[in-house]
Amino acid sequence: MTEARPIADIVLHPVRMKIIQQVGGRSMTTAQLREALPEVKQATLYRHVAALLEADIVSVVEERQVRGAVERTLALGERMAHVDQSELQQMDAMQLRSAFTMFLSGLSNDFEALFDDGRPDMRGFLGFSRAPLYLDTQDLEKLQADLMEVLTPYLQRQKEGQHRISIATALIPEGEE
Repeated sequence: MTEARPIADIVLHPVRMKIIQQVGGRSMTTAQLREALPEVKQATLYRHVAALLEADIVSVVEERQVRGAVERTLALGERMAHVDQSELQQMDAMQLRSAFTMFLSGLSNDFEALFDDGRPDMRGFLGFSRAPLYLDTQDLEKLQADLMEVLTPYLQRQKEGQHRISIATALIPEGEE
């Protein structure tokens, strides 16, 4: 990997963001990515996958021979496991707005896909809420560590009948009351 560029410079590109959203939390082959993103030309897709690989945003978790070519299976890399405060602090206001808009857009796309799939039985897995919390920076670090401890057993499919769902968090300071 070359010198680390700010994460915003890498991920705040529409095609790269689509790739990250597809791969997020699972492994996908490049062929599966092509199927999931038919609007992206193959050469463009491969160019952006290469940029994400170079920056350790995605990583190759498996390679296998398929009809004389090497098929790579991708997953999120270490750098995307958690975007830390130092990465967020490097973003200017416009980059933060763009990142948040892409985040919301991804949530909206997932929400719409629930209805497009025609599976009303999946609505039982749907939920959204908002709750005010009172934290200082130490409390926030503890909350994040506790959440990871609770969520870790559910990050991989363990048995038949489990469905993939997304859980998203957005921390937005509201200021003083």
